[in-house]
Amino acid sequence: MLNLPTYDDVVLAAKRLRGHAHRTPVLSSSTANRDVNAQIFFKCENLQRMGAFKFRGAFNALSNLSDEQRRAGVVAFSSGNHAQAVALAGRLLGIETTIVMPEDAPHSKMEATRGYGATVITYDRYTQDREEITRKLADEKGAVVIPPYDHPDVIAGQGTAAKELLEKVGPLDVIITPLGGGGLLSGTALAARALAPNIQVFGVEPEAGNDGQQSFRSGSIVHIDTPKTIADGAQTQHLGQYTYNIIKRDVNDIFTATDDELVDCMRFFAERMKLIVEPTGCLGLAAVRKMKDQLKGLRIGVIISGGNIDIQRFSSLIHA
Repeated sequence: MLNLPTYDDVVLAAKRLRGHAHRTPVLSSSTANRDVNAQIFFKCENLQRMGAFKFRGAFNALSNLSDEQRRAGVVAFSSGNHAQAVALAGRLLGIETTIVMPEDAPHSKMEATRGYGATVITYDRYTQDREEITRKLADEKGAVVIPPYDHPDVIAGQGTAAKELLEKVGPLDVIITPLGGGGLLSGTALAARALAPNIQVFGVEPEAGNDGQQSFRSGSIVHIDTPKTIADGAQTQHLGQYTYNIIKRDVNDIFTATDDELVDCMRFFAERMKLIVEPTGCLGLAAVRKMKDQLKGLRIGVIISGGNIDIQRFSSLIHA
């Protein structure tokens, strides 16, 4: 039986992160509020260290390793944000890091990962198994695997973003996060249920990759082929055992958004809020726009998960 993390673990993670992670700002937009006739609070994790919420979980997980594990180093797999997060956390903590990344990962994410000092190993995301590659590397090196979402310390670290949001703005009726493998959503659910028991918790996936929605509604983990979507941070094939069990227990529902809807949100964030947000980070706002009739008059928290996107790619998408 899995020993699922709890809100107490989120509290401990917040203590480890103090002085290392940014306490990111919470912003609002009168235009967004007017458009959906509700009050929206955006937790801007695109302004977190290395540009995404992933730093929280990675730093918490690495800082909780034993001295022996730290000496052995860590291996992780990621399309970009977890890669950068583990690399930066490793540099700060003096831990050697090796990251398995898809060969078509955004150039900016790959270069940032190397810039933080990690060794990068590439693979073909459509024909090779990243988890198998990672396990082999870890066995060869005697290193510790730090998965991008299905790890109690990673989940607890991600939950600190929602903890900060609720502490900043007070009770919310709804909180919405992007959903890939489920680390952010499950961590958010742990914090939200503890701090606002009556809150509704929703996750949002790319329409092309709705494995989480299928899993949530069918009652078991569904595996899919790697989805083709601009939301590269949510190109996961399945939820994890830890994340699925927390999501099944604590989340109200899971919705989807199309790539076109994500581009519209990217454009809104840039034009009206002066924020660079990657496609995955736009999933929450895209869902709010689609759900505006049922969200009318409510206080809504939306976690903007990240802002790591090549500027040329960003420009081509919003001008398409």
